[in-house]
Order: sequence, then structure tokens, then C-alpha cells
Amino acid sequence: MDELTDPHGHVIPLGRRPQRIVSTVPSQTELLAHLGLEDQLAGITAYCVHPQHLLKQKTVIGGTKDLQIERIRTLQPDLIIGNREENIKEQMELLAREFPVWISDVKTVDDALDMIVKVGKLTATEKRSCEIHQKIQAERNKLQPLPPLKVAYFIWKEPYMLAGPDTFIGNILQECGLKNIAPAGKGRYPEISLEELQQLKPDLVLLSSEPWSFTAKDAHFMAGQIHKTLVKIVDGALFSWYGSRMQTCFKYLQAFSEEVRLSY
Repeated sequence: MDELTDPHGHVIPLGRRPQRIVSTVPSQTELLAHLGLEDQLAGITAYCVHPQHLLKQKTVIGGTKDLQIERIRTLQPDLIIGNREENIKEQMELLAREFPVWISDVKTVDDALDMIVKVGKLTATEKRSCEIHQKIQAERNKLQPLPPLKVAYFIWKEPYMLAGPDTFIGNILQECGLKNIAPAGKGRYPEISLEELQQLKPDLVLLSSEPWSFTAKDAHFMAGQIHKTLVKIVDGALFSWYGSRMQTCFKYLQAFSEEVRLSY
């Protein structure tokens, strides 16, 4: 029998469609819906807000980092799909002792495309997953990279935090041709002060709409602190959701790149 092994060594047999899936990651929940598996979804997290109607129809099993294990047990899932960064290792290992668990590890666009195909194999929806993969790759091929402008991408405000190069967001910035200036050696999402940011002299500051919802007021304030720097609010989901939402990601990135190019 064919099988699929995740980065943690969990082995999942292939060949049948799971009927009671628990998804512990918002972007992968959306992917499962786009694969036509809404009826097979049994449990989702409180942050799985797309498609919006699922939160009213499915059992909510806590947050991505505080899963309600007992509630998951009552669902008796025949497949749990998680993610290495977004879920707590100890919780996922506990679940893996009782249920089939598959954990993705996504840091790049290539990782995300590979994940989409593998989820298709796990759920016997390979044809649809390959169609999504091909559509994303086609749009990706159209993207015209910017010059290597120095960029700081803010994900949080209290304290200020950046997305580092070794993240999916960092890879998306690289796809756009940009140079991520997040400080090295301070973790994947380093804290930064405005004084430190001024010393780095970014050409471009991006303020994300999520997880922190930066506002026009934030952008105006930041522009006053970092002179001769373009400050823009961007759609955080399209920079960070690594599932089927990537079907619209690269069109957005192309429009974003054109706006930045016009500003320089």
C-alpha cells in the first residue's frame, strides 16, 4: 500500500478518502474546502475563518497553539492535518499516539506547492490539488520581480516585530525581488525598535493587515519616523496563507510590485 511520511516521521496510508478530518491550521482548512472536502471536515480551529460559514457548521477545537485535546478525541478523526510552525509539537505528538496525524513544514513557495499536492494525495483529491498547484505556478511565472529594495515587513506592534528571511513571508518577499533586512540571529520573527529600524535604512516598510491589523494612522506615524521610505499597508493573508489562497496571491503581488515600482 502507498503511504506518505511527514517531516516528523508520521506515516499515513494512502488510497482512501478520510471522512472525519480535523484541521489545525487556517490556510490548510481553506485548502481542504477548495479540494471539495467541506463535508469531511469534522473540526477546525477558532482562527479558521475562511470559508466563513465553516465556523458555524463545524466543531471548533480551540486555537492553533491551544488545541482542546478532549474535544478532538470526541470527534474520533481519521486524519489530523497540522503544521510544524503553527501548532505545538507536544500537542501534535500526543494526538499522533491516538490518531493519524500529518504535519506540514512550509517555509517557501515551493514547500507550499509540495504541501498542496501531498494533501491531495492524503485525501484522495489529487486531480483537484494538481489543478490548484498548476494555477498557482502559472501566476507565479508571471510575476516580474522588483529591484532589490531593502524591506522591513511588520507583523506585530506591541512590541514591533518583523518577519525574518527564514519564514514563508520572507520567501514571498524574495519572490518579489526584495531584500529582507530583519536582523539576523534574533529568531524568525525578531523584535525591533524604531531606532534600530532607522539605522537599517529601509527603502520600503510593509505593515501587515494580520496578525496585527495595522491602520492608516500607523502608516502615517511610521512614515514620519523613517524618512525617505515608502510605507504601505499590505494584505497579510496574501503574504502568509500558504494554501489555495495562493491562487490569488501572485496577482496581488504583481499589482503590489507595480505600485512600488511607480513610487521609485
